[in-house]
Amino acid sequence: YLALMSAIAAGADWVLIPESPPDLDDWEGKMCSVLAKGREIGRRDSIVIVSEGARDRYGNHISSEYVRQVLEERLGEDARVTILGHVQRGGSPSVFDRNLSTRMGVQAVAVILAPETQGKALLIGLKGNRLENLPLDLCLEKTQEIRTAVKNGEYQRVMQLRGRSFQESFQTVRTLVRALPHEPNPEKPGLRIGVLNSGACAPGMNTMVRAAVRLGIDRGHTLLGIRNGFRGLRDGEVEEMDWMSVNGWVGIGGAEIGTNRHTPEHSDFYAIARTIEDNRIEALFVIGGWAAYKSALDLYDQRKNFPAFDIPILCFPATIDNNLPGTELSVGADTALNNIIDAVDKIKQSAVAARRVFVVEVMGGMCGYLALMGAVATGAERVYLNEEGITLTELAADVQKLIRGFQRGKRLGVAIRNEKANPTYTLDFIRALYAEEGRGYFSVRQASLGHLQQGGNPSPYDRILGTELITEGLIYLEEQMEQPEPASVCVGLLRGAYEVTSFEDLPRLMDFEHARPKKEWWLSLRPLARMMARPAPAPANVIPNPAG
Repeated sequence: YLALMSAIAAGADWVLIPESPPDLDDWEGKMCSVLAKGREIGRRDSIVIVSEGARDRYGNHISSEYVRQVLEERLGEDARVTILGHVQRGGSPSVFDRNLSTRMGVQAVAVILAPETQGKALLIGLKGNRLENLPLDLCLEKTQEIRTAVKNGEYQRVMQLRGRSFQESFQTVRTLVRALPHEPNPEKPGLRIGVLNSGACAPGMNTMVRAAVRLGIDRGHTLLGIRNGFRGLRDGEVEEMDWMSVNGWVGIGGAEIGTNRHTPEHSDFYAIARTIEDNRIEALFVIGGWAAYKSALDLYDQRKNFPAFDIPILCFPATIDNNLPGTELSVGADTALNNIIDAVDKIKQSAVAARRVFVVEVMGGMCGYLALMGAVATGAERVYLNEEGITLTELAADVQKLIRGFQRGKRLGVAIRNEKANPTYTLDFIRALYAEEGRGYFSVRQASLGHLQQGGNPSPYDRILGTELITEGLIYLEEQMEQPEPASVCVGLLRGAYEVTSFEDLPRLMDFEHARPKKEWWLSLRPLARMMARPAPAPANVIPNPAG
């Protein structure tokens, strides 16, 4: 798993894993051929990832040193080996690991206290953002079954046991590592697919464009890059992209083809329709956040007036706000959260030396995902969300809780505020209130993290999520093109599986006033955040449900 997913996230040129050994006797020659072709077309470096359990088709171990020798002898390359070893076990935990371990710890206590689980051996696992209690003996049996299948060389069985997601990721890697795409099938002409970014920049947009271009071209399609979002589509900023035009984009932050928040107005629709017709665009991939989804929905609603819009439009979630319908997670949100915890960790080191409380403001619009998940991951004492609002009574009670904590020996405090939690009780107001009421117990400072949350290279999770969303979108598009009326959909991750949501269903799922979904799964974690922030145990032993 680590080797396969790191190959996707790092843009590796070759990967060797125990679940699927090379299916050739001379796999070394095939590997060298792919790497040599990559150099010929302009790649300046090559990365081969070797899982420590990698084997050939006969069960012989493949070591990283052997791979290095092959590259030196057959290609004459100056190859180097880096064995990561225990560096993979160290470092500060990511936001995902912090929040998951917190939820699992609370769930473990709940399981121990529950009468129905007494005497049972259970494993607490995660399926689609929801915790599940699984029989331990069944989990061990499945694990042993995989090991036995590997030992017996039953590699197709191994891939089946690993699951559909693992199999699809492996096929994606096999495409992305190619130096050049497969030759197009003349009997099956491809589509002309336009791809654009829209809305605020999100880490992972480049990863998604790269995946769309390479996976699309390999399937025989023509990919057209549209610069500067819907404004570029209006102005005809369209160019065909080839295999190497996205070289190196897998881990670069920002948006190489540009993006902006422009949403088409009525006067733009005619020009957009002309651009679609002039470039013979047969499908449109829209990558972005709320503005992207709203703009795509506007084009969909204008089909009766502009026949050019009667093409499949696929939306892919890419926003740090994580405020989109049809998906539980958006590309960019994980990177933003890791930026937040990195900043707050440094702030806490400053605060602990001076008996200080920091009020930290994070982005997210009117969606409190970043604020709540950041609060759980950083151990914040209080979090203020637009979904809940703020009252003066609550603020006064929060100050008293902080005072009691400092009286018990607390050395620092952190409160996290969503940027639009309340128009009256602003960051300055909360800081001033805390400072006045907490005088003599602690000092108060404020920090607005701002656009550093949108910056940086995408995290491995966002790179993998973005690539897999695009993969699912291409598969769905090809299936739909065989239908009389191809549907326009949003591709997302729901309950651990990639699913599509029809544009017909979008309006009933969207809270247009607050620019967020009507149902937000992560709000079920609010009781957990409250419990973890208490200055002392609650009078009643009430354990919140961390499963969501």
